[in-house]
Amino acid sequence: MGVLIDGKWTDGELPQETSSTGQFKRADSSFRDRITADGSSGFKAEPGRYHLYTTFGCPWAHRTLIYRAVKKLEGLISVCHSVPGLRTQGWTFEADARYPDCIPDTVNGFRYMHEAYTATNPTYTGKVTVPTLWDKKTKRIVNNESSEIIRILNTEFNAITGDRTDYYPTALRAEIDAVNERVYHNVNNGVYRCGFAKSQAAYEEAYDGLFETLDWLEQRLSKQRYLVGNQITEADWRLYPTLVRFDVAYFSIFKCNRQRIADYPNLSNYMRELYQVPGVAETTKPRYYVINYYSIPKVNPTGIVPKGTPVDLGQPHDRARIAA
Repeated sequence: MGVLIDGKWTDGELPQETSSTGQFKRADSSFRDRITADGSSGFKAEPGRYHLYTTFGCPWAHRTLIYRAVKKLEGLISVCHSVPGLRTQGWTFEADARYPDCIPDTVNGFRYMHEAYTATNPTYTGKVTVPTLWDKKTKRIVNNESSEIIRILNTEFNAITGDRTDYYPTALRAEIDAVNERVYHNVNNGVYRCGFAKSQAAYEEAYDGLFETLDWLEQRLSKQRYLVGNQITEADWRLYPTLVRFDVAYFSIFKCNRQRIADYPNLSNYMRELYQVPGVAETTKPRYYVINYYSIPKVNPTGIVPKGTPVDLGQPHDRARIAA
């Protein structure tokens, strides 16, 4: 997909993302500042100050779009969405009649995501990723780590919106963290470890861990409605973006083909319940997932994109049978 080297865009990958045994190792995010309600971090939560660079196709960006919706932040934090598919200079923001819901960057006028990175650090070296949270006041990136952005959105704007819903409640944090750690390694990142593995052994190790964890989640959801406690938490919103991409992309293009999410009764019904939470359906674009993943040259060198999108998230779910 390409990276920045000393502020210059170049084709290629970071060598540190592949281990000596062929395992895919995701590089850490680079910008880790935080917005706070009182401004003590140097970035105060204020209406209209921040801008979110995203794409509908990326599961990490999807987390932040969900929080922007469920925490009622649409009017406070502006957003732009790159067009689907990988382009020669990475995530690309432009008006395209084929994708009317992909909003160009009207804040800075950047066409490419990497422009925001070099505007913040002209000699930046590393990956250019979404989501990226931008401060209009200081004209720089605040944070590009999705797990931290959703925690910011969960709490720091509450006094402005009046929405006190807490997806990371203190009493459940230890269990949420434990579930997140397992799900991240084996599922969220596990599908990439399957798809981007460069040895058979690395692929099979990731594949086995993925399906062992999906089996564990299926069993867990047979006894409780949500992953932790009796409410929707961060753990659910971190799993959901992977689930909705699985059958249309990961199952095939990333060789995660033991079974589909549709073949797991509890996981598939749970996925549909989360999809039907107000505001979440609008963040979910399965056709874009097909386009995005089948546009990755190293897993699909022909570039042929399948016509089908085999998922129907609007079907009724049965999760009300389990008490919340």
